[in-house]
Amino acid sequence: MMQTLFDKIWDGHIVSSIKDGPDVLYIDRHLLHEVTSPQAFLGLDARGIKAARPGQSFATCDHNVPTLNQEKPIEDPSCRIPVEKLAENTARHGITHFGLNNPNQGVIHVMAPEQGIVLPGQTIVCGDSHTATHGAFGSIAFGIGTSEVEMVLASQCIMQPKPKKMLISVEGVLGKGVTSKDLILYVISKITAGGGTGYFIEYAGQTIRSLSMEARMTLCNMSIEMGARGGIIAPDEKTFEYLKGRPYAPKGAEWDQAMVYWKTLFSDEGAVFDKVLTFDASEITPMITYGTNPGMGMKIGDSIPSGANLAESDRISFEKALKYMNLESGQSLLGKKIQYVFLGSCTNGRIEDFRLFAGFVKGKQKHPDVVAWLVPGSGNVARQIREEGLDKILTAAGFSLRQPGCSACLAMNDDKVPSGMYAVSTSNRNFEGRQGPGSRTFLASPLVAAAAAVTGQITDPRNDLN
Repeated sequence: MMQTLFDKIWDGHIVSSIKDGPDVLYIDRHLLHEVTSPQAFLGLDARGIKAARPGQSFATCDHNVPTLNQEKPIEDPSCRIPVEKLAENTARHGITHFGLNNPNQGVIHVMAPEQGIVLPGQTIVCGDSHTATHGAFGSIAFGIGTSEVEMVLASQCIMQPKPKKMLISVEGVLGKGVTSKDLILYVISKITAGGGTGYFIEYAGQTIRSLSMEARMTLCNMSIEMGARGGIIAPDEKTFEYLKGRPYAPKGAEWDQAMVYWKTLFSDEGAVFDKVLTFDASEITPMITYGTNPGMGMKIGDSIPSGANLAESDRISFEKALKYMNLESGQSLLGKKIQYVFLGSCTNGRIEDFRLFAGFVKGKQKHPDVVAWLVPGSGNVARQIREEGLDKILTAAGFSLRQPGCSACLAMNDDKVPSGMYAVSTSNRNFEGRQGPGSRTFLASPLVAAAAAVTGQITDPRNDLN
């Protein structure tokens, strides 16, 4: 029987199936951070039990951490206490913890792949929706709730209904100045923020195969923003090359043995998907969002649509979003003044993102009216930035680097965009107040963010690419 990649991994991890109910799924890797784990550990304590398989869990602090002066105590108790509790809980249960004093600490979905913690064919969960990121390695990765975090800690298993399967194939070559962030924003704009609900998405095609591993992580990261349970890409030589030699990746004979399995991880020819969509890469340009969900996106040179063809309930939501953003149908965003730029997050906080940003701003100057937060996704990314001299390019252009963390992706730390201000952000969500109460967010790629940072307005980066 022909199987999809998703079926091969899912079916191989079923411990038992509940009739007319969910599957009990074995979990290979459990990722933890300070926000969704405290209550789960309290649950274990209340039952007087320890983590079942602590060697398969890995933790870091990212959401609540400051991105300046990390060597000092965290002043805000609402941020400090969860960070302290994570350190205490992981130590008590024997779980590996990348704390603030660890040189590899960072955003969990940036740090874990760098360390070789996530591997092809695994099932991976975390109390964070953007766990979908790790599907870039040919794994089934998805976010879970706090009660499920406790379930996995206690049993190394989880109960999950099996999602439907969607294939998104992208063919052709991406144009100048077009990144994987533009690709996924384009797809979401076409199928809407709810178009993937109930599905696990496999990305395939010439365009997907051409992407680097970091670009694939960006793509899978935002699968959740179209309502999907997750995204997955078949592993290939790029995947294996990325993983080889990383601290937690297999070594020697174990590597050879793993490769035998990894090379079976692809969808068989003739495997059946519940839904298939195909896109032409040549149709994609730099993208920008205009509303308050990632599906409200458009090509950067287009005008905001009218919403006239929407159903009444959708039109009400559409008009509410434009009112919040203080924008109008028919309006072009080119030339729209912005006050903040954020480069970072689990979507675009990797070294390739900083290379793109630095390459664009080299020889230019940050606009004086723009506050720019450039936040590496991990300590390893920060080291690479220095080793490659990108920090010197950024400093010469008037920018400064902050320390690793989730930062302005969400308003759970000190990096908040003030009410009424516009931010061009490389993060994943533009919900109302996501980056701070009353903040207004335009989602975009690192190149669009760089162009906005030097011009003080939304600008098509293709106009000034070297």
